[in-house]
Amino acid sequence: MALKAALIDLSGTLLIEDKPTPNAVEALKRLRDSGVFVKFVTNTTKESQTTLHSNLCKIGFQLEKSEIYSSLSAANKFVVKEKLNPYYLLTDDARRDFPAEDVTRDLDSVVVGLAPNAFNYEQMNKAFNILLQQKERKLVAIHQGKYYKRADGLALGPGCFVKGLEYATGTTAELIGKPNPYFFRSALPEDLKPEQCVMIGDDANDDIMGAMKVGLQAVQVKTGKYLPNVLATPPPTALVENFSEAVDWILQQNAKSGE
Repeated sequence: MALKAALIDLSGTLLIEDKPTPNAVEALKRLRDSGVFVKFVTNTTKESQTTLHSNLCKIGFQLEKSEIYSSLSAANKFVVKEKLNPYYLLTDDARRDFPAEDVTRDLDSVVVGLAPNAFNYEQMNKAFNILLQQKERKLVAIHQGKYYKRADGLALGPGCFVKGLEYATGTTAELIGKPNPYFFRSALPEDLKPEQCVMIGDDANDDIMGAMKVGLQAVQVKTGKYLPNVLATPPPTALVENFSEAVDWILQQNAKSGE
């Protein structure tokens, strides 16, 4: 069966900070030219969708803002649907993707993303007290990644801070981003079956296992946060060096299918 759509992780897969992974710009063009539907799915929570799109274009990628489906986008929908008035542990830029605070209401929830400057005692303590006041107050984890890739190596993700708030308050977080099955399903074209789609990513749990649980094929790249001793179970459909080789693999599979 030919692969009709590719969901592509950003940080660690398509780029690392402000640099594309090897031959990624040209590979993305090859994938588009082959007729495969492309969607960029990311747990990135430091940048707003506007900033993320601008940064990708600056380093040579050709894409529309509407092609980015982020956990910030999904979290915003959740906040609006649930009519929440949250306290946000986010960067100032990521905060732009959410509704303004309703100063006529009490803060009734906490939204956590990757915000290194917000993970200090005072702000964590404020989040703790908001959740502690009433058991029905929601802790919303945009994602709970253990770590992410920076130019200087791996860096601590928001997962331990989410887990700390869960532990201290007895609250169970609402997980929004990858590997939530809803996140993957909502990113796919409605007219395609999961097995006609492939996820390309560097994270064994969030990208690979998350996608395969909902029926997608999955190609893991050895860039970004990839660690050889962190294994996906079941293993990825394919394991390749980088995004460019992932595109080669997709094109080879489609050539074999005759479509």
